[in-house]
Amino acid sequence: MTLDTTTNSSQPLKRSLQVFLCYASDDKPAVRSLYQQLKAERGIVPWFDEEALLPGQKWKHEIPKAVRNSDIVLVCLSQKSVNKSGYVQKEIRFALDVADNKPEDTIYIIPVRLEECEAPERLRNLQWENFFAENGYERLMQTLRKLADELS
Repeated sequence: MTLDTTTNSSQPLKRSLQVFLCYASDDKPAVRSLYQQLKAERGIVPWFDEEALLPGQKWKHEIPKAVRNSDIVLVCLSQKSVNKSGYVQKEIRFALDVADNKPEDTIYIIPVRLEECEAPERLRNLQWENFFAENGYERLMQTLRKLADELS
């Protein structure tokens, strides 16, 4: 857990927002860029398998643990990922299962469209962000900062 170390006698220390990046391997370059941007933001700690998994770790154990320990899951969507079978679909299902145990109005999963594409059926009830749009990153950060501010 990372703490914000700025202190003000009237404000308690807050922990950083833990953000899991869910994506298809074909989208790794775009997600790596998103990871670098998020990593540079104060109060945001992104979890990106390429950086977080250590050699020898059992990724099939570590990824679900990281999803459970995250405050937010960004599901990165593209033409490739929405039509691809494989582990990304399992990650999405697992994140949805975790979300089912949270209060109804909790923002836990944010679909992030990396390009123009249809969101999978089970994510269509969630408002997505178009990362490729001119203000896509700023809108995403607006939500993440709001959620980070709510952490105690």
